[in-house]
Amino acid sequence: MTSFNTITDIPKALLEIIDTFNFSKMSEIQDKAINPILEGKDILAQSKTGSGKTLAFGIPAIMRTDMSENKPQTIIITPTRELAEQIAVELRKIAAYKANLKILTLYGGVPLRAQADSLAKGAHILIGTPGRIQDHLAKETLVLDSIKTLVLDEADRMLDMGFYDEIVKIGSNMPRAKQTLLFSATFPEKIEKLAKALLKHPLTIKVDTIQEINKIDEIVYETSDKFKTLTALIQSYKPESLLIFCNTKAEVISLTDTLHRRGHSAIDIHGDLEQRERNESVIAFSNGSKRILVATDVASRGLDIKGIELVINYDLPFDKEVYTHRIGRTGRADATGTALSLYAPSDSEKCSYITSQARIAHMKDLRVDAAFKMLSKYDTLCINGGKKTKLRAGDILGTLCKEIGIDPKMIGKINITDTKSYVALHHTVIDKVFKALKKTTIKKKKYVTWILD
Repeated sequence: MTSFNTITDIPKALLEIIDTFNFSKMSEIQDKAINPILEGKDILAQSKTGSGKTLAFGIPAIMRTDMSENKPQTIIITPTRELAEQIAVELRKIAAYKANLKILTLYGGVPLRAQADSLAKGAHILIGTPGRIQDHLAKETLVLDSIKTLVLDEADRMLDMGFYDEIVKIGSNMPRAKQTLLFSATFPEKIEKLAKALLKHPLTIKVDTIQEINKIDEIVYETSDKFKTLTALIQSYKPESLLIFCNTKAEVISLTDTLHRRGHSAIDIHGDLEQRERNESVIAFSNGSKRILVATDVASRGLDIKGIELVINYDLPFDKEVYTHRIGRTGRADATGTALSLYAPSDSEKCSYITSQARIAHMKDLRVDAAFKMLSKYDTLCINGGKKTKLRAGDILGTLCKEIGIDPKMIGKINITDTKSYVALHHTVIDKVFKALKKTTIKKKKYVTWILD
């Protein structure tokens, strides 16, 4: 693979930012897509999740943004709120070299009025879900006549969710001369139809279209008692982090409660949660204060957390494409991972697409440690202040260490959003910090704090 310095006219300041990501070379999709995108070509790209496609379209979007024009120039449409937020985080990192470049997310679960107010102030790059973008177009709080590039990410998933007509309609509100970039993990007929409707003489790129051999160890277990089997697998594999998929919200909630009662650090994520709750579930899991995340397929796309060791399909996914995206949450980038699937004898035909590529294992071969629990050493402290109050990780760290006297080793990951900050703290010190912050200031200001459940 080639280096990022081979990108046409890439600024030195942007290269320096990319260097901080510790990427030695471009991924295959970045190598094949970035320069053609910069040349203005439409792209039809097949690339699985975790292949680096966000930077493949993100770097050109940032480079080509005209800062003298305070209007939307690139719009990125995604299937889920989580993926929209993940893309925004990545793009804001690489956009740091361009002062005042504004990236705005548009998705449900957040008041429409607040987003409309932000749109009225101007933005350069928009990232959103089809439904919420349609809402803004209908209310005329969003105008797309300045769009130069349309990006459709995880397009196959959006079509699975029934958004074909919405996507075409949104596209019709943009200039016909716009560039269109379509990224999809799979190429079903619906993608071909969408591509014909939106793309002009596209360059077709296919990379990473199958799971890398030995990168994800796929294993299936036949069982007549799923929870008993799940418990045995947890106590045998003993992962640091575990992502469990169920097909329904009710099953997610029930399983999370049961795991919690059995002494595991577990949290859930599903469509009935408010956006704030969904974000906090992801933060608590990614910072290690919750070691098990139980999810519906809302998390099979857009959930990019490093170091997920194990994925378990507690319920079999409905089709092969969903299965591919679920297990793709592990073994990301250069890491390896394990994906386990549980099925009842009556499901053998339903899961033939899994058993044909995964190895069959047996419960009798597991070495179970009955005393093992997936407990976390950390809890998460929430501070009612974030980027909008100019709160930085260094400010929080300085207060905890210098003012309160906490050993840095007791402080885990710090996540800062626009309005909140989340700090992973060892469970032996979190009460001390919580009490101390009632009378201790951060940057000469007192903040309300609480401990996440």
